[in-house]
Amino acid sequence: MTDGISLLKADHAKVKALFKECEALGNGAHSSRRKIFEQIDRELSLHALVEEKIFYPAFKAKTKSASDERDEVLEAYEEHACVKDLIAKLEALDPSDETYKAKIQVLSELVTHHVHEEETVLFKEARELLSKDELVTLGEQITEMKAEQSALA
Repeated sequence: MTDGISLLKADHAKVKALFKECEALGNGAHSSRRKIFEQIDRELSLHALVEEKIFYPAFKAKTKSASDERDEVLEAYEEHACVKDLIAKLEALDPSDETYKAKIQVLSELVTHHVHEEETVLFKEARELLSKDELVTLGEQITEMKAEQSALA
């Protein structure tokens, strides 16, 4: 079975590739940029959902109050909020708007920062705080929630 962290890292790689694809588009590729953004939106929304409902609560439950680990997970929630705000702005914006491409670039930078923190700090701490069996259980829960969400879409 795959552990939860491996699944989350796979999501990170998928979104990174989508941002790269988006960045390679020319300035006039409004329709293509919008289609890729819609994929990014779906991927990030599902990823945030499983992190906020499954992974972060399990991680937070293993931390002590007023600890560096607790601060890390609280910061991750806040970074998600910033990403969601920018996604909402992009959803409401016409892709031909002169700020659309810039907003996607800022979204990419926010996500890149968040991913870096998760992969270099939070996931390392999670591997120390959670057992292998707990991480596999989280992986099963993440897989199940993703399947449920896909069925609803």
